[in-house]
Amino acid sequence: MQLDLTGRHALVCGASQGIGRASAIELAELGADVTLLARSGDALQTLADSLPHTHEKQQHRWRSIDMRETAALQTTAAEIVAVNPVHILINNTGGPPGGLAHAAELVEFESAFRQQLLAGQVLLQAVLPGMRAGGYGRLVNVISTSVKEPIAGLGVSNTVRAAVAAWAKTLAGELAAEGITVNNVLPGYTRTNRLDSLLAAQSKSSGRSEHDIAESLLATVPARRFGEAHEVAAVIAFLCTPAAAYVNGVSIAVDGGRTRALS
Repeated sequence: MQLDLTGRHALVCGASQGIGRASAIELAELGADVTLLARSGDALQTLADSLPHTHEKQQHRWRSIDMRETAALQTTAAEIVAVNPVHILINNTGGPPGGLAHAAELVEFESAFRQQLLAGQVLLQAVLPGMRAGGYGRLVNVISTSVKEPIAGLGVSNTVRAAVAAWAKTLAGELAAEGITVNNVLPGYTRTNRLDSLLAAQSKSSGRSEHDIAESLLATVPARRFGEAHEVAAVIAFLCTPAAAYVNGVSIAVDGGRTRALS
């Protein structure tokens, strides 16, 4: 199986923690040069220094940026590709706070769209010339199982995630002939800071303990456990390899079997 990413450059968003961090590690282990993107410079520096090196020429870098700052992101992306063309883009950002869709303020939708959809478009347009020149491109969006089944209490997130999924499906049809694939990975309940914050918010609003809420979530998961970030990252990394060249335009749930929808 062709899994070697030596000579490929991966740009990983949201890389300071959770699934983004785990994805950066997996891609580095497959030989890719990795550039880390997130807001926390200290965390990125620490991770960049500790990423695996499988060959002498492998280099890892980082840049600190807020994905909601569109103009600054455009500048940063241009600087990154000027140093080294990007062949792999992991579009991954934190999700918006929970809440009901009908009660959300317009600014909540605007911020979420800017952070996830607009940021993805900015980065795609920056990296696309390098993908085309190299005859190799992988875009993987880390979104949510809510694109198959909306999750109660996550109104803004459900809306924005669905928009990203539709964007990705459109791109998959537009770019496939150029050797560029576009896929989505849909994490289920995964042990990350995001899950911790959602449990805390639900506990505060309901008066129930976080333990009880966690148990009620696990009751819906056939695997009867939360996922680990590295398990999601393994699927992301595979989609970036030569072995996955004919996988395009799909949304893959990594959720222990929780999603009941067939497609």
